[in-house]
Amino acid sequence: MNHDVAGIGHGLWLENDRSLWNVSNWLNGDVSQSNLDVLLKTHGMPDAIFHLAGGSSVGPSFSMPLEDMHRSVNSLSELLEWVRLRTPTTSIVMTSSAAIYGAGHDGLIKESSNFTPYSPYGYHKRMSELLLESYARNFKLKVAVVRLFSVYGVGLQKQLLWDACSRLADNADTVEFGGTGNELRDWLHVEDAAGILWKSLEKTSEEYFVMNGGTGIATSVSDITNEICKEWGRGKKSVFTGVTRVGDPASLVADTEKLNKLNFKASHEWQKGISEYVAWFKAQQ
Repeated sequence: MNHDVAGIGHGLWLENDRSLWNVSNWLNGDVSQSNLDVLLKTHGMPDAIFHLAGGSSVGPSFSMPLEDMHRSVNSLSELLEWVRLRTPTTSIVMTSSAAIYGAGHDGLIKESSNFTPYSPYGYHKRMSELLLESYARNFKLKVAVVRLFSVYGVGLQKQLLWDACSRLADNADTVEFGGTGNELRDWLHVEDAAGILWKSLEKTSEEYFVMNGGTGIATSVSDITNEICKEWGRGKKSVFTGVTRVGDPASLVADTEKLNKLNFKASHEWQKGISEYVAWFKAQQ
């Protein structure tokens, strides 16, 4: 497909690197109306905007809650007001998170389930959702929200997979993690996440469409860490302290009924994804 892709975000992205992803223009900076005006002048009115800005994990939001809110809520506010004033026919897809569901859920979680976030990150994602819904219903913007679950894949330099491999690279025979290891998560490969976001574009509307982005498959944290150790080799193993963070969900697994109606099915099995990740990590060392 022949699309002109431009973006805004924090971090320098050199032309040679971004060309590999067919990104024609990249502004290193905040998602602000002035920066958006620059892209509008250069590329014209966008058909669609994928808003991926925001904090990316729970932990840092506790130590830097104001920054997390700025990246998530404030950046979205800037974008929505700009679209309202400049390009009101543009479709917007926003990434939210399963963190808004919080603890207390058994089995598959529907989009209509209760929200009990326990971290600033989760609250800010929920605030962003409400802001988006407001602009859809009050100003007729075409929007869709995808609540992504546990996204992983080659290139990820944070969270469980990166942490486990980093410890194994330090020649530790045993890697220790908090929690029991029995916590269930819905592991979604980044390529499948991208596919879900693209499919959700066709559902953008002023009626505020919201959908889970996951596989519907429950996998324990210990299964993931054991697989990492197996792929690493040399008899490595993982253990758990049994101490969990207050409010940390025991189970976060998506109900994918809405996603299934879009004829989308995840194509990556987590075992193969783990193997690819460990191989990639070792190649970086």
